[in-house]
Amino acid sequence: MAGMGVAAFEEFRHAWNSPGGEPVNGPPRTTSRRLDVLGLSAVFAAIYFIQGVSEPTEGLIAQPVRSLLRDWGHSTDQIAWFHAWLALPWALKPIFGFWIDLVPWGGSRHRRYLIAANAVTAVALIAVYRFPPGAGTRLVEVFAWLVVPTFGVAFADVVVDALMIERGRPLGLTGRLQSIQWGSMYTATILTGAVGGWITQSDREELGFLISGVCAGAALLLAVGWLKEPRVAPSGAATEASDNTERVANGVRAERLTVRRWFARVARPRVLTAAAFLFLWSFNPFSTTVLHLHMTGAMRFDEQFYGETVSIQAFGAVAASLVYGLVCRKVPFVILVHASIVLGIFATAAYFVMTDASSARIVAVVVGFAYMTGCLAQFDFAARACERGAAATTFALLMAVSNLSLSLSTGLGGSIYARWNDAWGPERAFHLLVALGAASTAACWLLTPALHRFARAETETARPDD
Repeated sequence: MAGMGVAAFEEFRHAWNSPGGEPVNGPPRTTSRRLDVLGLSAVFAAIYFIQGVSEPTEGLIAQPVRSLLRDWGHSTDQIAWFHAWLALPWALKPIFGFWIDLVPWGGSRHRRYLIAANAVTAVALIAVYRFPPGAGTRLVEVFAWLVVPTFGVAFADVVVDALMIERGRPLGLTGRLQSIQWGSMYTATILTGAVGGWITQSDREELGFLISGVCAGAALLLAVGWLKEPRVAPSGAATEASDNTERVANGVRAERLTVRRWFARVARPRVLTAAAFLFLWSFNPFSTTVLHLHMTGAMRFDEQFYGETVSIQAFGAVAASLVYGLVCRKVPFVILVHASIVLGIFATAAYFVMTDASSARIVAVVVGFAYMTGCLAQFDFAARACERGAAATTFALLMAVSNLSLSLSTGLGGSIYARWNDAWGPERAFHLLVALGAASTAACWLLTPALHRFARAETETARPDD
């Protein structure tokens, strides 16, 4: 039995590593496809689960860091802008993706980059555990400690996104893999919400850095032991076969042609439409930073309870990921996009009815389901807008637009909440910010004509993931 298990494991791993999904030893095509799908799903699930734990702005250490900053005397708007700036590496994803697309590292387009990114993240987080900042530490010093692992996680995310598109799209699995990835992240959040609440309530915040660092180390081992890929030419370009003669005759000219071709792909209307839509959908001044500080401040919930609501919300998000993975290929694209707008509005407006612990729990699970469903539709939208050959950079660009919008709205929302709190009190300020957030999501309907053009183009090209 043990020998059979090892053999099955190796066949499963080879199916994942085989470019194009062909089996190494020639099993039937249907078996190869099943193994390929299983391999893709398992690897992405594991990596994104780890990312859900170790990511500094939304992972295990997010709640402890916000609580520490408040205990050290920082205001709501200062903490909100701190997290907005800390998320800056996520807005630099196009640079990471551009580099990955054009510059292989020692013949590897993904593996070595993934190893290096996870190594940086693990070392940085364990260093913060070993030399933790104290109450007298300046905000800029705390930022310097935490921005390094944020860079590492963001870079690793670009690598995994490129793998998702390049290996999942030929199989028509981008929507399903997105649901698996984000379902795994929110499964991690179920745990990190409870654990983060406990370590914050018990004043053991340093444990969060240690756990996150160890998890990043596990991702490093996964990349070293699991991911293999064929070597690519040093020019590493996403240039088609028709460019081979030019590349041999003049490497510099070929590289410039590659860059021009990449810009031409990124500037296409389908990409610009997706970018505009993602920016509007993500620009919501009502952020988790404001929610956390309001619930543990004005509403007087303790940190443990807030962590519990984070876990409950993540449970709703996991359920949404499972449902989306089953229905995304059966629902017309335009309906998915319009539904994402409605769900985004609902996920914000639901906080109008949060008045006590019971309603907070109900709102959390409903918001988790609605918000995650809307997010998955956005990510599927972004994946459909990408073209092979520039997948890493294009998808990273779209995600960077979303992350930049989210960061700007987080900082702006913190400042607005602080001013309205001073003028009208915390309850009215909170409800006004909820209304503003819902209205900002509704602005996505301004792009309805462009969305319909995008949908028609999808139908005409008949892509595999439709």
